[in-house]
Amino acid sequence: MINPVYDSDSVLQIRRIYRASRERVFQAWTDPNQLKKWFAVSEGFNTPIAEVDLQVGSRFRIGMQPPGDDAILIAGGVYRQISPPEKLVFTWRWESPDPNEPETLVTVEFFEQEDGTEVVLKHELFTGIPQRNQHGDGWKGCLEQLDHFINSQL
Repeated sequence: MINPVYDSDSVLQIRRIYRASRERVFQAWTDPNQLKKWFAVSEGFNTPIAEVDLQVGSRFRIGMQPPGDDAILIAGGVYRQISPPEKLVFTWRWESPDPNEPETLVTVEFFEQEDGTEVVLKHELFTGIPQRNQHGDGWKGCLEQLDHFINSQL
């Protein structure tokens, strides 16, 4: 079980260890075909959209579809830093359901551990606690789905 740590009203951080190499976990975050298999806030969601142009200054888009719903929750952003297999930094903004939500910043670091890879995700620049907490719950679910995906590949 992982839980977000709230450093302030505007910052959340989550850590999780995966039984896979940094290269493998980094690839899961940057390969659109793999993103479609795990990037979702909970089991039962579908991920029909995963667009990645893995270059600094280029965009990504990810779309998650809740079970039994036609609506797709779409977020996207711009890559600010790409350092394989160590670090990704990108902006984050919802296209739907709330296109008026302010842009935030996500940093994902991949640390080699004896038993695999520790992922440290930091999401910051939230405008308030409700937005921060909602994203914390979403990232917690995504990182759990990543664990299921990594384990299914062993």
